[in-house]
Amino acid sequence: MSLSQRALAVATLAATLGSAFPVVAVDVSQVAPEVRAVGTTGATSLAALKGKVVYLDFWASWCGPCRQSFPWMNEMQAKYGARGFEVLAINVDAKREDADKFLAQTAATFNIAFDARGETPRAYGIKGMPSSVLIGADGKVLFMHAGFRDDERQTLEAQIAAALPKR
Repeated sequence: MSLSQRALAVATLAATLGSAFPVVAVDVSQVAPEVRAVGTTGATSLAALKGKVVYLDFWASWCGPCRQSFPWMNEMQAKYGARGFEVLAINVDAKREDADKFLAQTAATFNIAFDARGETPRAYGIKGMPSSVLIGADGKVLFMHAGFRDDERQTLEAQIAAALPKR
């Protein structure tokens, strides 16, 4: 079977399987898929954040590492917000009450949005919580990261600082 025949067979299989096995994945340097969600401050979208460096975080109330990441994201928002940086955290809990309970116990000084249907994490190919995507001011994905550990803080911050305009 030639390369073009194999490519056609794969494309046909993907089309046949449809949403049972979504063929959605985001790669570094691709334009980030649009995010449209309702948040704590109203409707939010990536389009509204155009020109900013965005740390897009996916989280859930049941996720232990998510609870650890919130203070760090608060710190990053405070430290880099004036330089064009924005944290946008998308909650994926099926019940909004679960997210609200989490937020009552864990402060968030950044924008929170809710996606109980999971459309946004599917568009990004997210497989675990927390997962984050750093999006450049040009709207392209700079890096993707799964999980959150204290020993990763400096590396993640260095990625953010490198994406921001120099002073």
